Amino acid sequence: MVRRYSLLPPVVRALLVVNIAMFVLEIAMGGPLIYALALWPLESPGSIIFMQAPPPFEIWQLVSYSFLHGSVLHLLLNMYALWMFGTRMENVWGSRSFTFYYFFCVVGAGLVQLYVATEAAYEGGIYPTVGASGGVFGLLLGFGLTFPNERLLLIFPPVALPAKWFVLIYGGIELWAGVSGTQAGVAHFAHLGGMLFGFLLLMYWRRHPPG
Repeated sequence: MVRRYSLLPPVVRALLVVNIAMFVLEIAMGGPLIYALALWPLESPGSIIFMQAPPPFEIWQLVSYSFLHGSVLHLLLNMYALWMFGTRMENVWGSRSFTFYYFFCVVGAGLVQLYVATEAAYEGGIYPTVGASGGVFGLLLGFGLTFPNERLLLIFPPVALPAKWFVLIYGGIELWAGVSGTQAGVAHFAHLGGMLFGFLLLMYWRRHPPG
């Protein structure tokens, strides 16, 4: 039986709807939602600089942070990439495997960022992490490994590159930015964590294909 290609498969559609709905709730509720659902670092001595203790880390934040976004542009960029890469990969893998892969990358990205943010907290820099970028970067990696020679158009400079080079260049930029501290406020290591955990899962699937 040939599976029919969908331009908006069910899991991608559900993720888009939930992310947009959560952003509307962020606008309506503000701080309390960020307090409860963003990814906060583990408790550390750095928290003593605050008159009020920072929000505690909770296990559900490793997933819930991915449904929050810091701005309209942040949301739009992530949702566009989710649709562009996620649609292709859900059609290839099927909805169940796609869902597992996406949230595996989200949690993996959250774990990496949790470590980095906790280390930063010891130096007095406590901040929350939000955004679907960890899952999106995992999808970008999956797309690059599945369709390595498909050409993707860069915005700047406006040149087309095979997906495999696009992934390598983007990953290298994220690593450089994370190590150098460029673009403060962007969770570069969460992006890399999503790619790393996506790669590990894909290597596992090569030996043990999902049912």
